[in-house]
Amino acid sequence: MFRLDQKTALVTGAGSGIGQAIARLFARAGAFVWVVDRDVAAGRATVDSIAQQAGRAEFAEVDVSDPAAVAALAARLPALDVLVNNAGIGHVGNLTATTAADLDRLHAVNVRGPFNLCKAFVPAMLARGRGSVINLASIGGVVAVRDRLAYTVTKHAVVGLTKALALDHSPTGVRFNALCPGRVETPFVKARLAEYPDPAQAYRDMSATQLTGRMARPEEVASAALYLAADESAMVTGSCLMIDGGWSAGK
Repeated sequence: MFRLDQKTALVTGAGSGIGQAIARLFARAGAFVWVVDRDVAAGRATVDSIAQQAGRAEFAEVDVSDPAAVAALAARLPALDVLVNNAGIGHVGNLTATTAADLDRLHAVNVRGPFNLCKAFVPAMLARGRGSVINLASIGGVVAVRDRLAYTVTKHAVVGLTKALALDHSPTGVRFNALCPGRVETPFVKARLAEYPDPAQAYRDMSATQLTGRMARPEEVASAALYLAADESAMVTGSCLMIDGGWSAGK
């Protein structure tokens, strides 16, 4: 397993799902992990689960869309070795079912969130000449997803942000990459499935989107994040790592 000994990592949206899996795996790999989430109970539960495995972590309640709150967090934390911008929200709807407010809401979290974190934490990485920034994009950042207009727009923006950062700050020793998962079995997805008239059929339909015929597990996305966080991926920057079960290969 790739190791993160003596490294400090921060993971946003780490109270559940992919963010929680990343925080737990990073801690097992030796990192001290800052668990960031708006949900205090969920974030602290992640910290507790890490402590139960003899890992080291602390919780911080922060709204990533609030630049002042993010800057205040950066002012009281040590310099990071790894920053994972995982926090994000979704929306279902095509053009006629999407309002400007919907798009603005997703943009504030999915795009301004990573931007705010990078503005606050990357300067210290640049000063030290090392660091890994991992932005959670999506399959929706590479191909369009039907009835996910606002989500697709913002995740394409995350991919663009990642590439621009990599280009602007190379070679500095600080790397910027994106993870692009397809369907992943997270609490958020399960909650959305429960809203369908036939949740079991909806689950099968979503799983069939991927060539593997199943959804990914959060831990499988976390493994990819660990690779990008570790020193072994030193030559990887400006990349979008697909973890989509072959979805982007075509149908």
